[in-house]
Amino acid sequence: MGESPLLADPDANFLSYNDLGLDPVIFQIGAFALRWYSLAYIAGIFLGYWYLLKLIAKPGAPMARRHADDLVFYGALGVILGGRLGYVLFYRPGFYLSNPVEIIRLWDGGMSLHGGVIGTTLAILYFARKHGLNWLRVHDYVACCAPFGLGLGRVANFINGELWGAPSHVPWAVRFNEVSAAGERFVGPARHPSQLYEAVLEGIVLFAILGFMFWRTKARYEPGKLVGAFIFFYGLFRFLVEFIREPDAQFRGTIIEASGLHMGQWLSVPMILGGVYLMATAKKRRVRVEAIAGTESVA
Repeated sequence: MGESPLLADPDANFLSYNDLGLDPVIFQIGAFALRWYSLAYIAGIFLGYWYLLKLIAKPGAPMARRHADDLVFYGALGVILGGRLGYVLFYRPGFYLSNPVEIIRLWDGGMSLHGGVIGTTLAILYFARKHGLNWLRVHDYVACCAPFGLGLGRVANFINGELWGAPSHVPWAVRFNEVSAAGERFVGPARHPSQLYEAVLEGIVLFAILGFMFWRTKARYEPGKLVGAFIFFYGLFRFLVEFIREPDAQFRGTIIEASGLHMGQWLSVPMILGGVYLMATAKKRRVRVEAIAGTESVA
């Protein structure tokens, strides 16, 4: 008696990405196409700005409203340029060296959070020096706003059907559209929807941790503690999720694959160590904090 087709294909009963009715493009008019990936960045910046205004309204803020308005521009520039250049340098340097025009095609995806952190840090450093502010305290406040963009970005990754997880038969596994070595498209095996795991951890959980530290503790008066917590927990979450995420195909047969870790994990290690250092030394940097706006000060 022949084997049932369903038994022959253990992935047949799992949810297919195509059944979700998702489309990376929201709408298109002529050559212009608005994508969920772009909208996620825009929404993340606006939500982050809205939240930043709430944070700096508390006593002892390191900047005033006029600074926040200026900071949004520098922060957004740091995220976009740093994220893109980080992806180019860390993940596909050979491809972009041969196809430099592709670097500006941000709408096709390809951003590195690690590069975005570096870019944002440099942007905040320049901004703080320009206005005579404490750059580490400014960075603390910006870090509390970052989970909006991170969480929405990961949801956009899922809508794009990219950066999926390793094969798995968990009940919520999803079959994504994949491309074979010969360039043929096919529905792949059931996989972890790791983009959604990261959306929860890097968006909701990280926001909750930083929010608790800001609103319920004195962390905002210890320069570096909040940004330290941000890079520590992000690095930790990313390091752990990478174990159930599909390795980047471009690193097959390289020293990265031979190490047993993914590129994302190697890039997360310095973040974890740096976060531990900033949090452990934060109390030593605590001084009387004078508010930039108003007269109230906090010891």
